[in-house]
Amino acid sequence: MVAIDPGAPGGPEVLQPVERPVPVPGEGEVLIKVAAAGVNRPDVLQRKGGYPPPPGAPSILGLEVAGEVVGANGLAEEALIGQPVCALVAGGGYAEYAVAPAGSCLIVPDSLTMVDAAAMPETLFTVWVNLFERAFAADGDAVLVHGGTSGIGTMAIALGKLFGLKMIVTCGSDEKCARALDLGATEAINYKTEDFVARTKAATGGRGVQIVIDMVGGDYLPRNLQCLAEEGRHVSIAVQRGATAEIPIFDIMRRRLTLTGSTLRPRSKDFKQLVADELDRMVWPHVREGRLKPVIDTTFPLAEAARAHERMEAGDHVGKIVLTIGP
Repeated sequence: MVAIDPGAPGGPEVLQPVERPVPVPGEGEVLIKVAAAGVNRPDVLQRKGGYPPPPGAPSILGLEVAGEVVGANGLAEEALIGQPVCALVAGGGYAEYAVAPAGSCLIVPDSLTMVDAAAMPETLFTVWVNLFERAFAADGDAVLVHGGTSGIGTMAIALGKLFGLKMIVTCGSDEKCARALDLGATEAINYKTEDFVARTKAATGGRGVQIVIDMVGGDYLPRNLQCLAEEGRHVSIAVQRGATAEIPIFDIMRRRLTLTGSTLRPRSKDFKQLVADELDRMVWPHVREGRLKPVIDTTFPLAEAARAHERMEAGDHVGKIVLTIGP
């Protein structure tokens, strides 16, 4: 099969198509003939050598796929053969075939194209786990999300609308702020020209938000804490501006704040299956009815994965970048 499996770290130019053996599904896994694969920022980090795949995962890039199940290992898994699915994978998505744990597959309904479906798992699993399971989001909560027009940000806006949340987002331009508002954000703050702490406080009547979802880290963390209401929850999901920060411990104590975070890729198959089951019950009915779709920025053929990474690194995209595979 054709795959994107760079032999050494480097720039986008290392993402060249190569021949690799078709993977063989292990126990409890299915083989997917991939129609489309989502592109995510961890793929860029892996390409640069900063985010190696977890033990046992393929070195081929790609954390989410959509396609048809063409093989399986296990009696229960064989029931998926012939089904259109999207799946969260620990690696291997940028290829004509990929294996996925059957438990992390979701059936693609008629309401989604394969491109749409490939853009769902990584952001949907991430937002659901961090916003609803770790931050305990509830109807009426106000949430601050940095990177409002990223794949994560646009999915957070969409889920927030479905579950009655007030979504406040930051973006890097007035144009992106306008797009975020069009997508359903309650407030959109241009962090380059405005103080997001002051704007967040103003948008919540001075109370602050119940939740911050932060993919920035570094010096943003103490500023994020200023945005939180009493009993507020801060969830770290990435560290784009640095992995350390200085925080006011007494303020955390006084306002009873909670600081938490998570990573998704290294988590166990059992954990991801539990999340998939929850999504199937709580979110997938909205998907089937056409009420939840990802925002697609651009698509590129698999052979042009380098251009897809260039697009992501330029930072101009709104929503997801997707690779298309096959005819």
